[in-house]
Amino acid sequence: MNTEFRSAWLMRSGDVLASADVADTPQSRRKGLIGCSSVENAMVITKCKWIHTIGVKTALDIAYLDAGGAVIKTERVKPFRISAPVSRSKTVVEAGAGSFERWNLKVGDVLEVRIA
Repeated sequence: MNTEFRSAWLMRSGDVLASADVADTPQSRRKGLIGCSSVENAMVITKCKWIHTIGVKTALDIAYLDAGGAVIKTERVKPFRISAPVSRSKTVVEAGAGSFERWNLKVGDVLEVRIA
């Protein structure tokens, strides 16, 4: 099974927030961060309305993005949890817990995923 991720930069208003791995194939979306005990890069999951942290060993900050890349909801999810679907979400950004505070990420921010 191919679970390769594409490398990208997660950006806001031209500023780089983090390096990112993009999960944009069915196989890579299924794999995501399962099995990870720490999160080095942000994970961008396309075509996504909800996430789970079953098999993820650390808490995550989650941002749900609409079709234009605007953050419509954020939350922190502990390991072994399932989030509620966000109907307008087209993309999800996952990062290690505390990342959104460091990035000063808020609902309404518009994010860009620039493929490296």
